[in-house]
Amino acid sequence: MTEIQKPSVLFICVKNGGKSQMAAALMRHHAGSAIDVHSVGTVPGTSLNAMSASAIEEVGASMDGEYPKPMDPALLRTVNRIVIIGNEAKVEPVSDMVGTIETWTIDEPSERGIEGEERMRLVRDEINEKVHRLAGELAST
Repeated sequence: MTEIQKPSVLFICVKNGGKSQMAAALMRHHAGSAIDVHSVGTVPGTSLNAMSASAIEEVGASMDGEYPKPMDPALLRTVNRIVIIGNEAKVEPVSDMVGTIETWTIDEPSERGIEGEERMRLVRDEINEKVHRLAGELAST
């Protein structure tokens, strides 16, 4: 009998302190243990963004225990989906990848003068919509 593997996703941004961590926390919140969730940065920072963590907690999710992590080429080879969040992080495919790479362009409210908690909630809500869609896609694979 063949063991069925859980779907997996890797969220990537530059610092791995905000948007990719938000996406990972939201996916864990919505999918529970049904999807293996990872997040990394191309140039990881030193800490999580406190406003990102706060915005996530407002919807019942959590970044507790998380921290910025560097890219792991082994993850690129094994996950079903690689999601680059934003246009700044650059990721090249590696040989023997089983998954696909996609980029989520996220609206930046600060470009319209929206800052602070309001900005972070708008970013969170957009990421949350995309995470919901992706969770459905991965669950049906």
